Amino acid sequence: MAKNYLAPNEIVEYTTDAGHAKVNRTLMAVFLMAVMAGVYIALGGLASSTAAHAIHDKGVAKLVTGAVFPIGLMFVVLNGADLFTGNCLIVLSTLEKRTKISDFFKNLGIVLAGNFVGAVFIAFLQANTGLFRMSEGGFAAYALKTAITKSNLPFTEALCLAIICNIFVCAGIWMIYSAKDVTGKILAGFFSIFAFAISGAEHVVANMYYVPVGLFIKMNPELVEMSGVALDKLDTLTWGNFFVNNVIPVTIGNFIGGILVGIAYYIIYKKCTKPVQ
Repeated sequence: MAKNYLAPNEIVEYTTDAGHAKVNRTLMAVFLMAVMAGVYIALGGLASSTAAHAIHDKGVAKLVTGAVFPIGLMFVVLNGADLFTGNCLIVLSTLEKRTKISDFFKNLGIVLAGNFVGAVFIAFLQANTGLFRMSEGGFAAYALKTAITKSNLPFTEALCLAIICNIFVCAGIWMIYSAKDVTGKILAGFFSIFAFAISGAEHVVANMYYVPVGLFIKMNPELVEMSGVALDKLDTLTWGNFFVNNVIPVTIGNFIGGILVGIAYYIIYKKCTKPVQ
């Protein structure tokens, strides 16, 4: 009976082929696939925030977030989309010299830009609905506090949390690649992203939803008043702080975490494993 999964050494070959294919598409195809990934991850953030915002026990709130947020990655994997964090695994194709380093970084740059467009689009749409009036403004307060916290992370803390994040994510994608059927891919993706969401680690594309949605709420005086968030706290929530304190360190950290996973398996199966005679 044929097995319905790939062994770890086979995943290396699959990931290498996938990386090569990812960089050999038109720029518009890459960009649009990235926009869709930004939309999907933002939808996961929207749904999980809606579910968890009124839960006062932080542990339970994280469990609920972890149970809902993985829908974003399921959309990405099964529908087809390009996510910055996952595309860090193109490093395998680069190490195999099937992809130029310049093409690797060009792909990541285009994908990051597309992810940003997609995530901010969903944040803007949600901020212009009545959703944040839920729980008498409690949802607005939850979103604002999340955005403020993320916009004021110390560089080293954001960097380390981002490295942890993409070890979770790329290890999960590695498992997803191992599965040949939809059920296997869903289970592999669910539990890995469930664990990531609970961990409190920093994902740059998810943050492209969480922080802009707070910035859009800040522009609505009614929601600000309903939230009860102090004005001195709101003053620290700016696009500049978002990019300097979050996007830059989290992007670097996510990249490091992703290539660590890819490089480790490349060394194990391409440099330290003897071919079967």
